[in-house]
Amino acid sequence: MELTIVNISGKKTSKKVALNDAIFGIEPNDHAIYLDCKQFLANQRQGTHKSKERAEIHRTTKKLKRQKGTGGARAGSMKSPIFIGGGRVFGPRPRDYSFKLNKKVKQLARKSALTYKAKEEGIMVLEDFHFDAPKTKNYSELLKNLNLSDKKTILVLAESNKNVYLSARNLGKTIVTTASELTTYDVLNATNVLLTEGSVKEIEKVLN
Repeated sequence: MELTIVNISGKKTSKKVALNDAIFGIEPNDHAIYLDCKQFLANQRQGTHKSKERAEIHRTTKKLKRQKGTGGARAGSMKSPIFIGGGRVFGPRPRDYSFKLNKKVKQLARKSALTYKAKEEGIMVLEDFHFDAPKTKNYSELLKNLNLSDKKTILVLAESNKNVYLSARNLGKTIVTTASELTTYDVLNATNVLLTEGSVKEIEKVLN
């Protein structure tokens, strides 16, 4: 697939870039995408949830009523889960939700996600650029020139650029990342994927 490179003013240049079919034109694997997104979301979970069980509740240990003769069930403690304010039965405990996924599966998932975006014509290649200072206004103008102001976008850079990252940080619908940190979830979650000239080559290095 061949795309025309666009500058930050939104105008097409005379340059073109060929997207590698081994990355942007494979047979997508939906199960690999599912596993990679599942792992990404699981890794975001803190797992710090906790409820108190009856052994951790501080209440009176006095026996509530006599053992027999009341016509009701036995009750020996206000900590019992059947009483309001008692401990919870089988409540959540702190745990780690992360799990391992093979590198080749993660690579296949990213290739599949990029292939889907290429088929949907959701990929745009920009000239390499930089900002002299971090200004949200500069990045907003960039999106406006590309007619993407109201859409979810992800900008993929060849290497980290502090000014570009800080310029986009306050905008809710956009993400700035590098080719080495690109995730399947972020690609699928965005409406449009913006690649710089340098990042196209970097993605080929990472995924090949």
